[in-house]
Amino acid sequence: MEFQSINPYNNEPVGKFTALTKEELNEKLTKSQIAFESWRKISVAERCQHIRNAGQILRDNAEQYARMITLEMGKPIFESRAEVNKCAWVCDYYADNGETFLAHEIISTDASQSFVRHDPIGAVLAIMPWNFPFWQVFRFAAPTLIAGNTALLKHAPNVFGSAQFIEEVFTKAGVPDGVFQNLIIHHDETENIIAHDAVQAVTLTGSESAGAAVAEIAGRHIKKTVLELGGNNAFIVWEDADIDNAVKIAITSRMLNCGQSCIAAKRFILMEAIYDEFVAKFTKIVSDLKSGNPLDDTTQVGPLARKDLADQLNRQVKESVKQGAQLVLGGTQKECLHEPTILGNVAPGMPAFDEETFGPLAAMIKAKDIEHAFALSEQSRYGLGVTVCTKNIEKALSYADKVSDGAYFINELVKSDPRLPFGGTKKSGYGRELSKDGMMEFVNRKTVYVQH
Repeated sequence: MEFQSINPYNNEPVGKFTALTKEELNEKLTKSQIAFESWRKISVAERCQHIRNAGQILRDNAEQYARMITLEMGKPIFESRAEVNKCAWVCDYYADNGETFLAHEIISTDASQSFVRHDPIGAVLAIMPWNFPFWQVFRFAAPTLIAGNTALLKHAPNVFGSAQFIEEVFTKAGVPDGVFQNLIIHHDETENIIAHDAVQAVTLTGSESAGAAVAEIAGRHIKKTVLELGGNNAFIVWEDADIDNAVKIAITSRMLNCGQSCIAAKRFILMEAIYDEFVAKFTKIVSDLKSGNPLDDTTQVGPLARKDLADQLNRQVKESVKQGAQLVLGGTQKECLHEPTILGNVAPGMPAFDEETFGPLAAMIKAKDIEHAFALSEQSRYGLGVTVCTKNIEKALSYADKVSDGAYFINELVKSDPRLPFGGTKKSGYGRELSKDGMMEFVNRKTVYVQH
């Protein structure tokens, strides 16, 4: 089988990739198992140095890697550069903190000595998406490899060029052969890989349906999973908010990566008193965003990664308008290019409210008061994050326990940071990435008890 990555801006081929045969795949799985036995014995300090090296290689080759990201999935080149540099940051973070995170945890008991040690578990399969083709991989790989595990990457077929570069980064960083391997395979092979003795856990970032399918397979084989799935984040603006600042944050949150982000703000829940002002100012800025060739440094909005994704977004827009939403701006589509779109008077029951909209579509929703705003926010099958914009910080903090999502940001867009745990609730998945929590997902927290 042969895969081809296509530039979504001009429909030109970027690269061709030949799938592994079953024999080649089995060889890689066995190699991962063998590599684990030696990699786990290397000191944590040495493993940290390899990951630090990876961070420097990312910086040294940022332009080359950023160009591949943009060619394969269409995000503006300046965003691709930022993604590569964020990957370098996560490498630095875990290289700086890995030894501390993995140190024995001393616990006082009736024993002469008792503690928890953190041992690696084996090979971890990472099933990764196309929207942040470098970042999603490195935020998993840096802590997982430092912990002493090996990694197997099954990337999205439209970004296999990025996947090859990622494997190259670890090779150049001095990571031993077999410790990090890129698998060019069709998703039909996923079950066989999960069932293999080498694989001890699976992490997936992707759609709800993909997460459910992988969790079911892994559950059958009693193997741990971490799932980072979809999102339908609420962006709540109170009457006392600095509207200009709220709009600025909202634009970045919704339009970054052409709206193709699980943690993007998608439902803008606005107090009635400031609804018109917010929508007008938001619309003015969005209408001025420059669309075009994503390789151009001045382009702010590129194409969606595939035509089927643009078709899906267009369906959601049309159905929402048919159900009573107001088309404030945009709404047109040509191939992978979907015009930035704003819908007003969106309500529950419309696709723009109920579904995850993966593209440059902002749904504007009126709330009668703060309690109503949070009730609307909770009216979602997803639970990744919520933003609240207000000058009353103490009052906003008092609502933190009323939000069921995995993140609650005040006067800032929901974003991932290596220093903070990241993950969701409900249909957004389970488990945490980043910070110490992300490293602890794939270790054996082993109790050691000594009585003299």
